[in-house]
Amino acid sequence: MAQQGPAPRFRRMAGIAAAVLFGLLSAARAEPAFSDPWPAVGDAAGRIVAVPSRSPFVPSEIGPEAPPTSAHVTYYPPVGADAGHRAPAVVLLHGAAGVDDNREPAYARQLAAMGIGAAVVDVFGARRDIATSFTDRVIQITETMALADAYATLAWLKARPEIDGSRVAVWGFSYGAMASIVATNAAIADRFAALYQLGDTRFAAHVAFYGPCIIGFEDPRTTGAPVLMAWGDRDAIMDPARCQASAATLRQGGSRVQTIIYPGAVHQWDGSRPGPRPIGRLLNDCDFEVERDLTVRDGNLGIAMGGSFTRKLILANCVGGEPYLIGRDDAVRAKSDRDVAAFLSAAFGLAQPS
Repeated sequence: MAQQGPAPRFRRMAGIAAAVLFGLLSAARAEPAFSDPWPAVGDAAGRIVAVPSRSPFVPSEIGPEAPPTSAHVTYYPPVGADAGHRAPAVVLLHGAAGVDDNREPAYARQLAAMGIGAAVVDVFGARRDIATSFTDRVIQITETMALADAYATLAWLKARPEIDGSRVAVWGFSYGAMASIVATNAAIADRFAALYQLGDTRFAAHVAFYGPCIIGFEDPRTTGAPVLMAWGDRDAIMDPARCQASAATLRQGGSRVQTIIYPGAVHQWDGSRPGPRPIGRLLNDCDFEVERDLTVRDGNLGIAMGGSFTRKLILANCVGGEPYLIGRDDAVRAKSDRDVAAFLSAAFGLAQPS
């Protein structure tokens, strides 16, 4: 038998080494994980994409007849993910002032660095033809439109080869937090699923940071996904009794709900504005109910919200004159990072952060 020369032996050894290295790399990137503390934000640029969406004014208008809109989404791909190692993802919804560079994009970069995809949705940016000023945006651009973009983004992420569509959460802040809670409703989720051809896919989890608890449901059935509601005990826009009642309704509807109250925290502890300082106006007298046919009815005036005129009338009647406190607090942010990490790790089936 001919003796094997050095070249074949080298190629065989190189092949074995490559296989071992590939196995090690595959194992290293097999599953994302939250770190404690979360990584430095960095300056990674997201990919700006236009996602086909709609602009229903209220839930009863969810469907193909709603005006078409291109949702403005900035996508941050998860580090280490590919078609063979699909990652979970988070859709982030901004507050009434719009996207805050120190909040939604900052969270998105951190999530992506930990191997979790992130998509920042700019609800207002997609609808500059409807409204541009703060007041006009609040009247003309509704929570239902934010939901339309969120579910459209869920459908877009589901089609990504590196994303596991069954593990996508929605995380909202203030105005966006209200949308995140409304997204739990089974009837509304079913309407959007039909519109965007989602099949059985729904959001795997819902996070709501300091979202006013002013929306209820005649039909409390939820998608069954878990919910995290968090706010500060110095945030006057948050009524603790109403928020605990909302949490109880969500539990009745089929979701596991966790509420966390941060001592000493005011509104937007994770934003860019220093504080505490007064801002805005309270919504505590507002009271909306989504009826079984998805009509939104005002509990004070008894009228249905059917367009910008009735929305303006309803808000003028219930929005108060008192401000609330706002201000960044890095110590609270560190606590909320740990709480979100524990919550999403459980929802996504990841190892709990140590």
